Amino acid sequence: MIINCIAVDDEPLALGLICSFIEQTPFLNLVGRYNSAVEALGGLQQHKVDLLLLDIQMPNLNGIELARVLDSRGPNRPRIIFTTAYNQFALEGYRVDALDYLLKPFNYEEFLHAANKALAYAELVERSNTAPAVFATTASPAATEKPEDEYLFIKVEYQLVRIAFNDILYLESLKDYVKVYMRNVEKPLLTLSSLKALEEKLPARRFMRVHRSYIVSLDKINSITRNALQIGKINITVGDQYKDAFNQFLSKWT
Repeated sequence: MIINCIAVDDEPLALGLICSFIEQTPFLNLVGRYNSAVEALGGLQQHKVDLLLLDIQMPNLNGIELARVLDSRGPNRPRIIFTTAYNQFALEGYRVDALDYLLKPFNYEEFLHAANKALAYAELVERSNTAPAVFATTASPAATEKPEDEYLFIKVEYQLVRIAFNDILYLESLKDYVKVYMRNVEKPLLTLSSLKALEEKLPARRFMRVHRSYIVSLDKINSITRNALQIGKINITVGDQYKDAFNQFLSKWT
């Protein structure tokens, strides 16, 4: 697989180094180099671009602002690896769904590690887009239904991590982040997301939101009281606005 990419940096030496790194990486194809984000916008109109190596601190239009412009294009937008000398932009880079964040000065090994993330992401997208269709042998509705996925992908520290539904114990919201607690994993996975966004990706027959801050895996519940449930050693209170739905589930359990 070949990934078409452009490099954007207002510092000529930094731009030259990034371009040389791209050119010595077999699966990267440099289709443009630009000194500003405004110039890069023009290049994006002329070339099919899969990946941007993008500086942040630039005049007129900075890298974060360009990323937001591209984000409005939806899932087919090019992906971004930020290259910057300022670590205070890391969280903002995460919010615009960057694949990685390279802090200057970086060497080729660090660059290649980030490029491999881009390659892994591109291969994942290609597999999902070229998956063979399943043709039904009968006309029954059940035969034509799409099989339900058994996992979801979440972003953890600039990489996509696949999580099997069966391994999830519960999810806990912490402001802009969600902790995903899993069986046989000592520490929870931390992802920059809302609980609502993850709730939409989880099958309702297997997961339930029971509190403003918690979603639980129904088959991992060990015990239930009138207003709370227990998963492992943790007790989770059922919030008032979720009690009706939880009581409906409980009526099927008893």
